[in-house]
Amino acid sequence: MADPKATRAFALKVWLIRQGELVSQMIYLGDRLGLFRAMAGRGAMTSPELAAATELNERYVREWLASMAGAGLVELHAPDRFELSAEAAVVLTDEDDPLCAIGAFAGPVGPDYLARVEEAFRTGVGPSYDEMGPSIAHRTDRMLGPWIRHALVPTILPALDGVVGKLEAGCRVADVGCGSGVALAAMAAAFPRSEFHGYDPSTVALERARVRLAELPNAAVEPDRAENLAAHGTFDFVVAFDCLHDMTRPDLAIAAVRGALAPDGTWLIKDIRSTGDLAANMKNPVIALQYATSVEFCMSSALSEPDGLGLGTCGLHPDLLEAMCRDAGFTRFAVHDFGEPANLYYEVRP
Repeated sequence: MADPKATRAFALKVWLIRQGELVSQMIYLGDRLGLFRAMAGRGAMTSPELAAATELNERYVREWLASMAGAGLVELHAPDRFELSAEAAVVLTDEDDPLCAIGAFAGPVGPDYLARVEEAFRTGVGPSYDEMGPSIAHRTDRMLGPWIRHALVPTILPALDGVVGKLEAGCRVADVGCGSGVALAAMAAAFPRSEFHGYDPSTVALERARVRLAELPNAAVEPDRAENLAAHGTFDFVVAFDCLHDMTRPDLAIAAVRGALAPDGTWLIKDIRSTGDLAANMKNPVIALQYATSVEFCMSSALSEPDGLGLGTCGLHPDLLEAMCRDAGFTRFAVHDFGEPANLYYEVRP
């Protein structure tokens, strides 16, 4: 028989999860309407002051502020003033800081897409990346952007053996799963003597990439899968950022990169920090978020074809990735930890 006290505690836990869903929607609105940006660095404000600064309806702004204060995202200075702390401003507004998280709230998932995921529970075949709609490319842009601007060129590339020298001298680079071209643009701008080629099967993402790369003559994208990389020639440097676990056949993609990489080339992989032990993964304070993201997006993409491996968000842990790379003929595999809470980096060479 259920214990009444424990039942009440469990009910509260469930309602707190529901609260998080609705607060997420309020964060989305706060970003879209410029409310967080208007509060950043302004000190304590009343709702009429914030409404005037954003040219929004005061009654809606007042209720939104109460929600944000209740969630602990905005500080209440009783009776009626609200403040966005300097730390909150970094996380919610500063897209040049790697700790900025606002990109994760770039668009809610609609009921039509959830119906598609519901269908996948019955069929085992999930929605593809493009079926997720344009908002997924926008969200990915904004989540990757702070990391790209902060770390890729100044910190991560210099940590790789001989890569920056090749890029400065001029070499051929491929970005498999390039998405909207955020990393391509950063590297192409920093290394004008090298040529950068991006490949991705998503038409939605590539449309955004072409706009982003329009003024960079040494960068271009085209629709193709990672498994076909060898058909595009030989590359001195290949990158794959946050995408291998999303692919239906990462094993074939790894083999294709091995076939396309020059004998002295380097492959840089960024993927989710995880282990092969479910109990160990449970120590991650946001593990529920990661597995839920997997169901809605990553694993579903990886199962969008009948023969998909379906690794999911946490499925490509270092031991498995190293084994897959060695099976494909790579002999050198180094793990780099740059302190990112969610990701590890791998320097893979023939």
